[in-house]
Amino acid sequence: MQNEYGYAGKILRVNLSSGLVSHLPTGLYADRFIGGRGVAARIYWDLVPPDVGALDPGNCLIFVNGPVAGFPGLAGSRWQVLAKSPAPNPEHFCYCNLGGHWGAQLKFAGYDGIVVEGAADKPVYLVIRDDDVQIKDASHLWQKTAVEVRETIKGELGRDTRVVAPGPAGDNLVTFASLLADNDASGSSGMGAVMGSKKLKAIAIRGTGKIQAADPERLRSLVEIVRRLKQPPAGTFERVAPKGSKMKREACFGCIGTCAGRIFYQADDGTRGKMMCQSGTFYGGRAQQFYGERTETFFFANRLCDAYGLDTMVVDTTLRWLTQCAKAGILNDENTGLPLSKMGSLEFIEAFVKQVAFREGFGDVLAHGPTRAAAIVGQGSADLITDYIAKADQGTSYGPRMYITTGLLYAMEPRQPIQQLHEVSRPLLKWVNWHRGGRNAYMTSEMLRQLGKRFWGSEEATDLSTYAGKALAAKKVQDRQYAKESLILCDFSWPITEADTTEDHMGDPTLESQVYSAATGRETDEEGLNLLGERIFNLQRAILAREGHLGREGDRLPEVFFKYPLKSATFNPECWAPGKDGQPFQKTGTVVDREKFEEIKTEYYSLREWDPKTGLQTEAKLRALGLDEVVADLAKRGALAG
Repeated sequence: MQNEYGYAGKILRVNLSSGLVSHLPTGLYADRFIGGRGVAARIYWDLVPPDVGALDPGNCLIFVNGPVAGFPGLAGSRWQVLAKSPAPNPEHFCYCNLGGHWGAQLKFAGYDGIVVEGAADKPVYLVIRDDDVQIKDASHLWQKTAVEVRETIKGELGRDTRVVAPGPAGDNLVTFASLLADNDASGSSGMGAVMGSKKLKAIAIRGTGKIQAADPERLRSLVEIVRRLKQPPAGTFERVAPKGSKMKREACFGCIGTCAGRIFYQADDGTRGKMMCQSGTFYGGRAQQFYGERTETFFFANRLCDAYGLDTMVVDTTLRWLTQCAKAGILNDENTGLPLSKMGSLEFIEAFVKQVAFREGFGDVLAHGPTRAAAIVGQGSADLITDYIAKADQGTSYGPRMYITTGLLYAMEPRQPIQQLHEVSRPLLKWVNWHRGGRNAYMTSEMLRQLGKRFWGSEEATDLSTYAGKALAAKKVQDRQYAKESLILCDFSWPITEADTTEDHMGDPTLESQVYSAATGRETDEEGLNLLGERIFNLQRAILAREGHLGREGDRLPEVFFKYPLKSATFNPECWAPGKDGQPFQKTGTVVDREKFEEIKTEYYSLREWDPKTGLQTEAKLRALGLDEVVADLAKRGALAG
């Protein structure tokens, strides 16, 4: 392993069409793009022409970690998978973010990433043991569930081997096929379908190397600071489980311990698996309504989706659409071959998952996702998609009817930008808890305003009765989050905007840059790290632009946010919000003001130093960010401001 402080030093490049295995030096990219999302975006820009389809051999599937992967106590071993995805409509460069141990093991094997090109003639899987890289036959694994694949490979190569695989949904090119890795880490955005299109059934890794920090003592001191600022919260997802259930937390590599949701559940029949966040709860309400009590069905629904490789966010919106179609008399048990009348039962979710994953019967229609499926079904079914679908058939959580700032975040991403949404929503939800008189609640209106000033650029950013301050807040959130997703730091723990354990409860926006500096030796302050994030954001903006997302024209907010009045907000059903001077008010019944939203887009473009009229990037700004190579390409495509 090369001594590059924080980095393994090389990126594995595998062409499945030719069987050629080679390497790219990480140093070509790291100084300008950090790692993670940034490095992957730069490689994608170089290797994937805009006219290549998501399921074409010319698409690249990029697995990548960041420079703090493999260090303990930082929650920095997240990893990402990036490619052009079939999930957005139209297809675009997209990404997903996973936890567990696979990303750290990639680093220990000596790699900062893997670039998969081409497509195999028959099913294969990659086996990586440090410098030994083999492409092996996977015919015996094809059409198997991700769990079966994982267990089979571990049986062949050893339990300490880390595996990522799609289920049969990926093999069969389901638009929203997901990935599953060790610790039940799952990845969305259709990356399972991209993996399936390449006939790549799994990547198995075992590494024996170590990584070295530029300043180990400083890094250890930062770990202690982070531990003092963060402490594990009380669990929030245990409440959906049946009484007496067996649950255990299972940490990702290098965890700080602040994850409220990485709970593993053991069912009465011995089946064990994750019960986490949206995926652990999406079927719970339906199951409780069907059975009249809490049962293990919620767990098996999650397990089925993970094993067969379906993104539960899209499964959730699809089930909502099916329910509306059934009520309207458009779809029923007979014309779908699904027991729609038993929605909420284990029988239904088993039938649904298997039909979609194998594209059997009506499952072949549903495999396109609800928006495209509605276009196929017709009969007014598209009109039944209301305010529960936003980007890439995912939901509308933390939307702009409630938070305003998140409108800009939604408009500029190919999928639901959940890390960015969390930075805005989490402090505000803590304020809601304080307003309700919650136990040990400390996020007062005054503290929230100070947090807004420190992290989002102004106190006005926290006043949800006005559009003022939201453009600057969006820019700051994006720059910080793109740097975070390039390091790659866990969304549950970073940024540390506030702290349970300090007297003033205020977080520290400089910590990410301190960690980056100590790990890599590339001394960088908060402003410098955010500038790197700005460069990476602009590079992704350029990628999307040459794929057809052009400025103001492309920065569209899903129509649901303008059309449907807010009824309830995530974790805040009464829609309480801080207004002027932190005074509480309720946002129930609000929609996004179209004219004001266009006004803050104009303000935002000016802050970005793009053309304020068109929203197109400018040559001057791209060159100032060191993206000279992007300028000529965008100019010839008419994707650069004149």
